[in-house]
Amino acid sequence: MLLKLMFAALKTFLRHHPFPYPIITFKLVDFERRPHYKASMPGDLSLDINIKEPRWDQSTFMGRAQHFFFVTDPRNILKSSETLEEARVTVENYRLGAVKPGLTEDELWRAKYIYDSAFHPDTGEKMVVVGRMSAQVPMNMTITGCMLTFYRTTPAVVFWQWVNQSFNAVVNYTNRSGDAALTTNQLAAAYVSATTGAVVTALGLKSLAKRLPAVMSRFVPFFAVAAANCINIPFMRQRELKYGIPVTDENGNRLGESVNAAKSGIVQVVVSRIGMAVPAMAIPPVIMNALEKKAFMKRFPVLNAPVQVGLVGLCLVFATPLCCALFPQKSSMAVSSLEQDLQEKIRQNSPHTTTVFFNKGL
Repeated sequence: MLLKLMFAALKTFLRHHPFPYPIITFKLVDFERRPHYKASMPGDLSLDINIKEPRWDQSTFMGRAQHFFFVTDPRNILKSSETLEEARVTVENYRLGAVKPGLTEDELWRAKYIYDSAFHPDTGEKMVVVGRMSAQVPMNMTITGCMLTFYRTTPAVVFWQWVNQSFNAVVNYTNRSGDAALTTNQLAAAYVSATTGAVVTALGLKSLAKRLPAVMSRFVPFFAVAAANCINIPFMRQRELKYGIPVTDENGNRLGESVNAAKSGIVQVVVSRIGMAVPAMAIPPVIMNALEKKAFMKRFPVLNAPVQVGLVGLCLVFATPLCCALFPQKSSMAVSSLEQDLQEKIRQNSPHTTTVFFNKGL
Protein backbone atom coordinates (compact mmCIF):
# COMPACT_ATOMS: atom_id res chain seq x y z
CA MET A 1 0.00 0.00 0.00
CA LEU A 2 2.79 2.42 0.94
CA LEU A 3 4.63 1.65 -2.30
CA LYS A 4 1.47 2.43 -4.27
CA LEU A 5 1.22 5.78 -2.49
CA MET A 6 4.87 6.51 -3.30
CA PHE A 7 4.35 5.90 -7.01
CA ALA A 8 1.05 7.81 -7.01
CA ALA A 9 2.77 10.85 -5.48
CA LEU A 10 5.63 10.62 -7.98
CA LYS A 11 3.21 10.31 -10.91
CA THR A 12 1.19 13.32 -9.75
CA PHE A 13 4.32 15.45 -9.37
CA LEU A 14 5.54 14.62 -12.85
CA ARG A 15 2.15 15.32 -14.40
CA HIS A 16 1.56 18.69 -12.77
CA HIS A 17 5.11 19.97 -12.33
CA PRO A 18 7.34 19.39 -15.34
CA PHE A 19 10.46 21.13 -13.96
CA PRO A 20 12.94 19.12 -11.83
CA TYR A 21 12.17 18.39 -8.19
CA PRO A 22 14.45 17.04 -5.46
CA ILE A 23 12.75 13.63 -5.53
CA ILE A 24 13.63 13.27 -9.19
CA THR A 25 17.09 14.83 -9.34
CA PHE A 26 19.69 15.45 -6.66
CA LYS A 27 21.70 18.01 -8.57
CA LEU A 28 22.52 20.74 -6.08
CA VAL A 29 21.03 23.92 -7.48
CA ASP A 30 20.15 26.94 -5.36
CA PHE A 31 16.72 28.37 -6.06
CA GLU A 32 18.29 31.80 -6.34
CA ARG A 33 20.47 30.64 -9.24
CA ARG A 34 17.62 29.22 -11.26
CA PRO A 35 16.19 31.37 -14.06
CA HIS A 36 13.52 33.66 -12.65
CA TYR A 37 9.97 32.85 -13.67
CA LYS A 38 7.99 35.54 -15.37
CA ALA A 39 4.89 36.77 -13.57
CA SER A 40 1.70 35.65 -15.24
CA MET A 41 0.34 39.21 -15.08
CA PRO A 42 2.17 42.53 -15.36
CA GLY A 43 2.48 44.84 -12.38
CA ASP A 44 3.08 44.25 -8.70
CA LEU A 45 2.28 40.91 -7.11
CA SER A 46 -1.21 40.65 -5.61
CA LEU A 47 -1.48 40.72 -1.81
CA ASP A 48 -4.33 38.20 -1.86
CA ILE A 49 -2.10 35.12 -1.85
CA ASN A 50 -2.56 33.26 1.45
CA ILE A 51 0.95 32.18 2.37
CA LYS A 52 -0.11 31.44 5.93
CA GLU A 53 -1.33 28.14 4.52
CA PRO A 54 0.49 25.64 2.26
CA ARG A 55 0.22 26.04 -1.50
CA TRP A 56 -1.69 22.79 -1.95
CA ASP A 57 -5.04 21.67 -0.53
CA GLN A 58 -4.32 20.23 2.92
CA SER A 59 -7.67 18.46 3.15
CA THR A 60 -6.39 15.79 0.74
CA PHE A 61 -3.53 13.34 1.16
CA MET A 62 -1.98 14.22 -2.21
CA GLY A 63 -2.07 17.94 -1.38
CA ARG A 64 -0.30 17.29 1.93
CA ALA A 65 2.22 14.99 0.20
CA GLN A 66 3.14 17.70 -2.31
CA HIS A 67 3.56 20.15 0.56
CA PHE A 68 5.86 17.86 2.55
CA PHE A 69 7.99 16.89 -0.45
CA PHE A 70 9.11 20.53 -0.37
CA VAL A 71 9.36 20.88 3.43
CA THR A 72 11.47 17.70 3.76
CA ASP A 73 13.66 18.44 0.71
CA PRO A 74 17.17 17.50 1.97
CA ARG A 75 18.75 20.28 -0.09
CA ASN A 76 17.15 22.84 2.23
CA ILE A 77 19.74 22.10 4.91
CA LEU A 78 22.40 23.37 2.49
CA LYS A 79 20.85 26.83 2.34
CA SER A 80 23.11 29.54 3.71
CA SER A 81 22.12 31.83 6.57
CA GLU A 82 21.86 34.67 4.05
CA THR A 83 19.42 32.69 1.90
CA LEU A 84 17.28 31.78 4.92
CA GLU A 85 17.26 35.39 6.11
CA GLU A 86 16.29 36.63 2.67
CA ALA A 87 13.40 34.13 2.57
CA ARG A 88 12.30 35.19 6.06
CA VAL A 89 12.30 38.87 5.13
CA THR A 90 10.39 38.19 1.91
CA VAL A 91 7.70 36.17 3.69
CA GLU A 92 7.29 38.45 6.70
CA ASN A 93 7.23 41.60 4.55
CA TYR A 94 4.60 40.10 2.28
CA ARG A 95 2.45 39.27 5.31
CA LEU A 96 2.72 42.95 6.29
CA GLY A 97 1.72 44.05 2.79
CA ALA A 98 5.19 45.00 1.53
CA VAL A 99 6.15 43.36 -1.78
CA LYS A 100 9.67 43.40 -3.17
CA PRO A 101 9.63 44.98 -6.66
CA GLY A 102 9.61 42.35 -9.39
CA LEU A 103 8.67 39.49 -7.02
CA THR A 104 6.66 36.78 -8.79
CA GLU A 105 4.21 34.33 -7.26
CA ASP A 106 6.55 31.38 -7.86
CA GLU A 107 9.39 33.21 -6.13
CA LEU A 108 7.12 34.04 -3.20
CA TRP A 109 6.12 30.39 -2.74
CA ARG A 110 9.74 29.34 -3.10
CA ALA A 111 10.70 31.76 -0.32
CA LYS A 112 7.84 30.48 1.83
CA TYR A 113 9.00 26.86 1.59
CA ILE A 114 12.59 27.79 2.35
CA TYR A 115 11.25 29.73 5.34
CA ASP A 116 8.99 26.87 6.48
CA SER A 117 11.88 24.40 6.29
CA ALA A 118 14.01 26.35 8.76
CA PHE A 119 11.73 28.38 11.07
CA HIS A 120 9.31 27.05 13.69
CA PRO A 121 5.65 27.68 12.72
CA ASP A 122 4.61 28.80 16.22
CA THR A 123 7.64 30.62 17.62
CA GLY A 124 9.19 31.85 14.36
CA GLU A 125 12.66 31.01 15.69
CA LYS A 126 15.28 29.37 13.48
CA MET A 127 15.43 25.64 14.21
CA VAL A 128 18.68 23.77 14.82
CA VAL A 129 19.83 22.20 11.54
CA VAL A 130 19.70 18.51 12.57
CA GLY A 131 16.25 19.02 14.06
CA ARG A 132 14.67 20.27 10.83
CA MET A 133 12.49 17.90 8.82
CA SER A 134 14.75 18.55 5.81
CA ALA A 135 17.52 16.77 7.76
CA GLN A 136 15.43 13.64 8.27
CA VAL A 137 16.56 11.79 5.15
CA PRO A 138 20.36 12.28 5.39
CA MET A 139 20.44 11.82 9.17
CA ASN A 140 18.06 8.87 9.35
CA MET A 141 19.57 7.04 6.38
CA THR A 142 22.95 7.11 8.09
CA ILE A 143 21.73 6.18 11.58
CA THR A 144 19.18 3.60 10.45
CA GLY A 145 21.62 2.03 8.00
CA CYS A 146 24.13 1.58 10.81
CA MET A 147 21.48 0.22 13.16
CA LEU A 148 20.52 -2.41 10.58
CA THR A 149 24.16 -3.26 9.86
CA PHE A 150 25.56 -3.38 13.39
CA TYR A 151 22.84 -5.21 15.30
CA ARG A 152 24.59 -8.40 16.36
CA THR A 153 26.44 -7.24 19.50
CA THR A 154 25.03 -5.60 22.62
CA PRO A 155 27.51 -2.66 22.65
CA ALA A 156 26.64 -1.87 19.03
CA VAL A 157 22.91 -2.01 19.78
CA VAL A 158 23.31 0.27 22.81
CA PHE A 159 25.48 2.79 20.94
CA TRP A 160 23.33 3.11 17.82
CA GLN A 161 20.08 3.13 19.75
CA TRP A 162 21.48 5.91 21.92
CA VAL A 163 22.60 7.85 18.82
CA ASN A 164 19.18 7.34 17.21
CA GLN A 165 17.20 8.35 20.28
CA SER A 166 19.44 11.36 20.91
CA PHE A 167 18.76 12.48 17.35
CA ASN A 168 15.02 11.80 17.79
CA ALA A 169 15.01 13.80 21.01
CA VAL A 170 16.44 16.80 19.14
CA VAL A 171 13.87 16.40 16.34
CA ASN A 172 10.96 15.95 18.74
CA TYR A 173 11.88 19.04 20.74
CA THR A 174 12.62 21.13 17.66
CA ASN A 175 9.27 20.24 16.05
CA ARG A 176 7.17 20.48 19.19
CA SER A 177 3.81 22.21 19.12
CA GLY A 178 3.22 25.50 20.91
CA ASP A 179 5.42 28.44 21.81
CA ALA A 180 6.38 27.67 25.42
CA ALA A 181 9.97 26.44 25.87
CA LEU A 182 11.20 23.85 28.36
CA THR A 183 13.67 24.91 31.03
CA THR A 184 17.17 23.43 30.93
CA ASN A 185 16.36 21.05 33.80
CA GLN A 186 13.08 19.95 32.20
CA LEU A 187 14.83 19.38 28.87
CA ALA A 188 17.63 17.37 30.50
CA ALA A 189 15.16 15.21 32.44
CA ALA A 190 13.08 14.61 29.30
CA TYR A 191 16.18 13.65 27.29
CA VAL A 192 17.49 11.20 29.91
CA SER A 193 14.04 9.62 30.35
CA ALA A 194 13.44 9.31 26.62
CA THR A 195 16.83 7.89 25.64
CA THR A 196 17.10 5.54 28.64
CA GLY A 197 13.62 4.14 28.09
CA ALA A 198 14.26 3.64 24.39
CA VAL A 199 17.65 1.92 24.85
CA VAL A 200 16.29 -0.41 27.56
CA THR A 201 13.42 -1.32 25.25
CA ALA A 202 15.85 -2.12 22.43
CA LEU A 203 17.98 -4.35 24.69
CA GLY A 204 14.89 -6.19 25.89
CA LEU A 205 13.80 -6.89 22.34
CA LYS A 206 17.32 -7.99 21.36
CA SER A 207 17.35 -10.60 24.12
CA LEU A 208 14.03 -11.97 22.85
CA ALA A 209 15.38 -12.10 19.29
CA LYS A 210 18.01 -14.71 20.26
CA ARG A 211 15.27 -17.34 20.08
CA LEU A 212 14.11 -16.20 16.64
CA PRO A 213 15.35 -17.13 13.13
CA ALA A 214 18.27 -15.06 11.82
CA VAL A 215 16.15 -13.13 9.33
CA MET A 216 13.72 -12.14 12.10
CA SER A 217 16.55 -10.79 14.27
CA ARG A 218 17.19 -8.24 11.51
CA PHE A 219 13.84 -6.64 12.35
CA VAL A 220 14.75 -6.05 16.00
CA PRO A 221 15.94 -2.46 15.24
CA PHE A 222 12.55 -1.68 13.66
CA PHE A 223 10.52 -2.96 16.61
CA ALA A 224 12.91 -1.17 18.97
CA VAL A 225 12.48 2.11 17.07
CA ALA A 226 8.69 1.73 16.97
CA ALA A 227 8.53 1.11 20.71
CA ALA A 228 11.07 3.85 21.42
CA ASN A 229 9.01 6.42 19.48
CA CYS A 230 6.09 5.69 21.80
CA ILE A 231 8.41 6.62 24.69
CA ASN A 232 10.62 9.36 23.24
CA ILE A 233 8.00 11.64 21.71
CA PRO A 234 5.71 11.91 24.78
CA PHE A 235 8.72 12.46 27.07
CA MET A 236 10.23 15.19 24.91
CA ARG A 237 6.83 16.88 24.63
CA GLN A 238 5.73 16.28 28.22
CA ARG A 239 5.19 19.97 28.86
CA GLU A 240 2.40 19.93 26.27
CA LEU A 241 0.76 16.99 28.06
CA LYS A 242 0.87 18.93 31.32
CA TYR A 243 -0.08 22.45 30.23
CA GLY A 244 -1.64 21.94 26.78
CA ILE A 245 -0.97 23.53 23.39
CA PRO A 246 -2.54 26.64 21.82
CA VAL A 247 -5.85 26.15 20.00
CA THR A 248 -7.31 28.75 17.64
CA ASP A 249 -10.43 29.44 15.63
CA GLU A 250 -10.45 29.24 11.84
CA ASN A 251 -9.11 32.80 11.63
CA GLY A 252 -6.10 32.04 13.83
CA ASN A 253 -7.41 33.79 16.96
CA ARG A 254 -6.01 32.09 20.04
CA LEU A 255 -8.74 30.62 22.26
CA GLY A 256 -6.70 28.91 24.98
CA GLU A 257 -4.52 25.86 25.65
CA SER A 258 -5.72 22.27 25.52
CA VAL A 259 -4.17 19.07 26.88
CA ASN A 260 -6.63 17.00 24.84
CA ALA A 261 -5.38 18.64 21.66
CA ALA A 262 -1.80 17.90 22.73
CA LYS A 263 -2.63 14.22 23.26
CA SER A 264 -4.26 14.03 19.83
CA GLY A 265 -1.29 15.71 18.15
CA ILE A 266 1.29 13.50 19.86
CA VAL A 267 -0.57 10.30 18.91
CA GLN A 268 -0.65 11.42 15.27
CA VAL A 269 3.08 12.21 15.32
CA VAL A 270 3.90 8.81 16.85
CA VAL A 271 1.91 7.03 14.13
CA SER A 272 3.63 9.10 11.41
CA ARG A 273 7.12 8.44 12.79
CA ILE A 274 6.51 4.69 13.02
CA GLY A 275 5.16 4.81 9.47
CA MET A 276 8.39 6.49 8.31
CA ALA A 277 10.39 3.63 9.82
CA VAL A 278 8.36 0.82 8.22
CA PRO A 279 9.79 0.88 4.65
CA ALA A 280 13.26 2.00 5.73
CA MET A 281 13.65 -0.71 8.37
CA ALA A 282 11.49 -3.50 6.92
CA ILE A 283 12.44 -3.55 3.22
CA PRO A 284 16.29 -3.32 3.38
CA PRO A 285 16.66 -6.29 5.80
CA VAL A 286 14.82 -8.58 3.37
CA ILE A 287 16.96 -7.38 0.44
CA MET A 288 20.21 -7.57 2.43
CA ASN A 289 19.39 -11.07 3.68
CA ALA A 290 19.24 -12.18 0.03
CA LEU A 291 22.27 -10.15 -1.10
CA GLU A 292 24.56 -11.46 1.63
CA LYS A 293 24.19 -14.96 0.15
CA LYS A 294 25.59 -13.74 -3.16
CA ALA A 295 29.22 -14.39 -4.03
CA PHE A 296 30.17 -10.74 -4.62
CA MET A 297 28.88 -9.69 -1.18
CA LYS A 298 30.83 -12.51 0.45
CA ARG A 299 33.89 -11.39 -1.46
CA PHE A 300 33.43 -7.73 -0.53
CA PRO A 301 31.75 -7.63 2.92
CA VAL A 302 32.81 -3.99 3.26
CA LEU A 303 29.94 -3.15 0.87
CA ASN A 304 27.37 -4.24 3.44
CA ALA A 305 27.12 -0.91 5.27
CA PRO A 306 27.05 1.45 2.24
CA VAL A 307 24.53 -0.72 0.38
CA GLN A 308 22.33 -0.84 3.46
CA VAL A 309 22.56 2.93 3.95
CA GLY A 310 21.72 3.51 0.29
CA LEU A 311 18.64 1.28 0.45
CA VAL A 312 17.45 3.03 3.59
CA GLY A 313 17.97 6.44 1.98
CA LEU A 314 15.96 5.44 -1.08
CA CYS A 315 13.06 4.37 1.13
CA LEU A 316 13.23 7.49 3.29
CA VAL A 317 13.14 9.91 0.33
CA PHE A 318 9.55 8.80 -0.22
CA ALA A 319 8.49 7.58 3.24
CA THR A 320 9.37 10.82 5.08
CA PRO A 321 7.07 13.21 3.16
CA LEU A 322 4.34 10.61 2.62
CA CYS A 323 4.13 9.71 6.30
CA CYS A 324 4.28 13.37 7.36
CA ALA A 325 1.25 13.76 5.09
CA LEU A 326 -0.83 11.11 6.88
CA PHE A 327 -2.36 13.85 9.05
CA PRO A 328 -2.73 17.62 8.46
CA GLN A 329 -0.11 19.62 10.35
CA LYS A 330 -2.86 22.07 11.21
CA SER A 331 -5.14 19.56 12.92
CA SER A 332 -8.66 20.19 14.11
CA MET A 333 -10.85 19.09 16.98
CA ALA A 334 -14.47 19.64 17.92
CA VAL A 335 -15.00 22.06 20.81
CA SER A 336 -17.03 19.32 22.53
CA SER A 337 -13.86 17.18 22.71
CA LEU A 338 -11.90 19.80 24.66
CA GLU A 339 -11.61 20.12 28.44
CA GLN A 340 -14.80 21.29 30.13
CA ASP A 341 -13.37 24.58 31.40
CA LEU A 342 -11.97 25.43 27.96
CA GLN A 343 -15.33 24.59 26.38
CA GLU A 344 -17.02 27.07 28.71
CA LYS A 345 -14.43 29.74 27.95
CA ILE A 346 -14.90 29.31 24.20
CA ARG A 347 -18.71 29.39 24.48
CA GLN A 348 -18.45 32.69 26.33
CA ASN A 349 -15.82 34.38 24.15
CA SER A 350 -16.55 32.80 20.77
CA PRO A 351 -20.04 31.24 20.84
CA HIS A 352 -20.15 30.46 17.12
CA THR A 353 -16.93 28.41 17.16
CA THR A 354 -17.58 24.66 16.91
CA THR A 355 -14.13 23.51 15.77
CA VAL A 356 -10.68 24.52 16.97
CA PHE A 357 -7.34 24.17 15.19
CA PHE A 358 -3.83 23.44 16.46
CA ASN A 359 -0.34 22.63 15.22
CA LYS A 360 0.20 18.94 15.94
CA GLY A 361 3.97 19.18 15.44
CA LEU A 362 6.01 16.89 13.20
